[in-house]
Amino acid sequence: MRRRYDPFNHHSRVIASLNREQVDYLDKIGKDAQFSSGIKLSRNQILSAMVNALKRLNLTGEGLAKAAQFEQRIVDAMRLNRRRGDRSNGEGRSRSNE
Repeated sequence: MRRRYDPFNHHSRVIASLNREQVDYLDKIGKDAQFSSGIKLSRNQILSAMVNALKRLNLTGEGLAKAAQFEQRIVDAMRLNRRRGDRSNGEGRSRSNE
């Protein structure tokens, strides 16, 4: 049986060059998931989730000259998003306690 091409479910292969420390970190995340939930996440699943999270932060590559700048942009966006979440959670709790 031949599968139909679905343009919305097309997967591309990406080759990533990571150093040993980065690969070990991905493996640790996968094993942590396996030991805590019984389901091991593959490196591919973890990287895919990371890309989806970056998309949700609405990050772009505009004005970047180095990968280190993008890394800093990611960290800044996560910090900003966490502060927003803390404020909204704090406000939500105080309102419900009134």
